[in-house]
Amino acid sequence: MLKGIPPILSPDLMHTLMTMGHGDDLVLADGNFPADSHAQRIIRLDGHGVPEILDAILQFFPLDTFVDQPAGLMNPVDHQAAEPPIWETYRRLIRQHDSRSFELEKIERFEFYERARNAYAIIATSETALYANLILKKGVVVG
Repeated sequence: MLKGIPPILSPDLMHTLMTMGHGDDLVLADGNFPADSHAQRIIRLDGHGVPEILDAILQFFPLDTFVDQPAGLMNPVDHQAAEPPIWETYRRLIRQHDSRSFELEKIERFEFYERARNAYAIIATSETALYANLILKKGVVVG
C-alpha cells in the first residue's frame, strides 16, 4: 500500500501504466468483452466496474494531446439503438481529469476488436453495462 494510490489500482496495473509509452492504447473492457483472446497483456480487475477504474486511472494517466480523440468507445451494432447511458458517465469522468473538450470516438465493433488486439494492455472488468468498452491513448506528462 502507498499513500494516495487508490487501492483499486493493483501493482500489476500501476506497473503497466508506468511502462506504457506515449501513443500506447489501454483498453478498459466490460465483462462481455473477449479480453483474454485479444490481449497482448491482460490485467484482471474482476469485481470492479469500468467507471471506478477509469476514475482511478485518470488520476495518473495523461490522455494524448496530439490526437483529436484520445478516448474511444465501441459503437453499438444496431445504429438505431439509443446511446448507452454509461457513456455519459465516461464523459463526466474524463472532463474531471482533462480540461480539454473533445468528443469520444465511436469505433465500429470489429475495428474496436482489432485496435484492442494491438493495444498495449487490456483491463478485464466485471462491468455489466452493455457497450461499456473504452480505449484510452496515453499522452505525455508535461511539467
